[in-house]
Amino acid sequence: MVRVIIERKLKAGKESEMWALTHELRSKGMRQPGYVSGETLVGHDDPSLWIVISTWLTAELWQAWANNPERQAIAARVAPLLTAPARTTILKFLEEPGARK
Repeated sequence: MVRVIIERKLKAGKESEMWALTHELRSKGMRQPGYVSGETLVGHDDPSLWIVISTWLTAELWQAWANNPERQAIAARVAPLLTAPARTTILKFLEEPGARK
């Protein structure tokens, strides 16, 4: 499994629009092959910081959703609400070196 972390910095006053688009992304993402779970967090001391953490069975299944035209269309609607491009990080679970798979 992998965790995908998407970090977004939101422009002031765009919270309602971002909430709706985040909800749309989540509801569509949940129906994608390989989706396990997800959550959205907002910075305690910086409410412009929005973090989405999702879990996927494989990085390839996440990438298929990331490249899906439907997701890309929503992401294009999110982009103008941000102060900088979204930053995506894919993390895998740490395994002991030399451990059997």
